[in-house]
Amino acid sequence: MILHLFRRRPSAAAISLYDKIVAQARSPGFYRYYGVSDTLDGRFEMLILHLFLLLHRLKPDGNNGSALAQQVFDRFCQDMDENLREIGVGDLKVPEEMRRIGEAFYGRAAAYEAVLRDTKKLQTALARNILGTSEPTAAMRLAGYAERVRQLLAAQDFADFERGLISFPEP
Repeated sequence: MILHLFRRRPSAAAISLYDKIVAQARSPGFYRYYGVSDTLDGRFEMLILHLFLLLHRLKPDGNNGSALAQQVFDRFCQDMDENLREIGVGDLKVPEEMRRIGEAFYGRAAAYEAVLRDTKKLQTALARNILGTSEPTAAMRLAGYAERVRQLLAAQDFADFERGLISFPEP
C-alpha cells in the first residue's frame, strides 16, 4: 500500500528512547519485587508508566521537546499496532484495539499527571492501574520508584534525549 509513504517516521533518537523504555518496563524486578503481574496487562501498564514519565519530562523543553515526545508516542503506537497484528488481531479489529490502547494511555497519563507530586495519591493511582490491589507496601515501593525516575529524568539534559540517551534507576 501507498499509505506508509504518508506516515510520520520517528527519528533514530525517538526509536532509541522508546526501545529503552520497553527494556526498562520488562525489567524482571518489577514482577519479582514490586508486585506487578507478569502478564501482558502488567507489562503494558509498566510500559505506559515509563512512557508517561518520559513524555512528562519532555514538556518543559518547548517545541523541541513536544516534537520528540510526539515521535516517541508515534513509535509506541506503531509498536502496539505491530504487536496486535503479530498476535493475530485481524485488520478490521486493529483500529478498535488501537482506540482502546489510546484511551488506556490517555486515561493513565491524566491520572498520573494529576497526582504525580502527591505520593499518597500516586500510590493509590498505581495500585489501581498497575497492581490491581490496594496492598499498600507494593504501591508505596512502586510510587517511590516512579518518583526516582521522575527526578532522574528531570536531571537529564535534553541534548541527551535528542541523542536517544536515557537513564533509569534499577527497579
